[in-house]
Amino acid sequence: MQLYDSVRKTKVPFEPIHAGEASIYVCGPTVYDDAHLGHARSSLAFDLLSRILKALGYKVTMAKNFTDIDDKIIKKVEATGKSMEEITSFYIERYLDEMQALGVQRADIEPKATESLQAIESMIQKLIDKDCAYIVNNGDVYFDTSKDTHYGEISHRVADDEETQSRVEHISEKRNPKDFALWKACKGEEDICFNTPFSKGRPGWHIECSAMIEKYFKGTEEYSIDIHGGGADLLFPHHENEAAQSRCATGHELAKYWMHNGFVQIDGEKMSKSLGNSFFLKDALKVYDGEVLRYYLNSVHYRNDFNFNEEDLLTAKKRLDKLYRLKKRVSPGKGSMVNKNFKQVLLDAMSDDLNISTALAVIDEMIANTNDTLDANPKDKSLKKETIANIEFMETLLGFGGKEPFSYFQIGVDDALKEKIEVLVAERIEAKKTKDFIRSDTIRDELIAMGISLMDTADGTVWEKI
Repeated sequence: MQLYDSVRKTKVPFEPIHAGEASIYVCGPTVYDDAHLGHARSSLAFDLLSRILKALGYKVTMAKNFTDIDDKIIKKVEATGKSMEEITSFYIERYLDEMQALGVQRADIEPKATESLQAIESMIQKLIDKDCAYIVNNGDVYFDTSKDTHYGEISHRVADDEETQSRVEHISEKRNPKDFALWKACKGEEDICFNTPFSKGRPGWHIECSAMIEKYFKGTEEYSIDIHGGGADLLFPHHENEAAQSRCATGHELAKYWMHNGFVQIDGEKMSKSLGNSFFLKDALKVYDGEVLRYYLNSVHYRNDFNFNEEDLLTAKKRLDKLYRLKKRVSPGKGSMVNKNFKQVLLDAMSDDLNISTALAVIDEMIANTNDTLDANPKDKSLKKETIANIEFMETLLGFGGKEPFSYFQIGVDDALKEKIEVLVAERIEAKKTKDFIRSDTIRDELIAMGISLMDTADGTVWEKI
């Protein structure tokens, strides 16, 4: 397995800290609003990584956190009058439902900041005791970046990037301009706060991930976990700061490998709420099936920026349709053994830093070759069984192809239209039974005009949306 490490800026062999195991921590959402396509892209990238590692025989432990205490959440509380728990629980549940629709497997560990306060407090106290953190007059606690001689080595940007420096909050009591908050003291009586020896307040954003990783993972003397992942926007300051505070608190590196997925753009423009073009996942799922979105969002290599547009999405759907047409052609039936060459080529492609382009090209070739063989020999039962097994393996590895093929082609048909179609199909069946072929053909033509295609099989008549 070769992975691109964001710190070394090259592909390197994956050599886990514990033989046969892989520990992954992915930065999850701050749950004050609905998930957008950027959240989906990151979740899909690391879902792919987890699936590949499992297929290669690793025991994978994946953690994805929820930031459920944050300034944005507090503003939402003030704006809505709802409790913090009401707001965060609602968005966590919706996020999980939407990820399920995309075929994203649940993380093994889903920690919340509010459930990790003891671990957060403990890590901050360690940093204070080592003089790597300090308390200012208002009760805030800051990490002293000058105490970490390796600060800046994760992002390679901090030392000479004026733009990134301008993002760091400037407080007169800070020892260094780059120092960042580990703990934020309450500013007023109505603030949502927690009691600690430092002050009554709430954790800073960066500290929660470091504390959760130490709480849930058993690392080594060199590293806490194998892989830390997230969007490219988290490289600085979030991951830089995580690495620094963890180094100083534990005496070792946070992660052996750092992986980051690219941005999502809409028609070439970086997705940003400030630009007014944020594309919520819930809206996309109203129009397109989750598996279609999964296929499309994973069709570009995870490290590249993704330009979302509906023309490309429809092209991706047609590509996925070809797989389901083949699956329909070889169904029903049970699979036999996966074709060894097909399996190995797919694994080799995905083991090369998740080379999805090569993997999809291999699948396209398999579909074309299988159709050609079946055209020449439609009764080749062994090929049909092998093809079913190939598709089952592909679904396990890549997360698509697992739907019942006839149902797949009915996706997007609303209940009212579906009921009308079923009535017409039943009428046609009855017309054929009574040898009223004129009526039967009229119904078929009517359905075709509605964009519905019929297929008479040994198990009855099935229909699909053209």
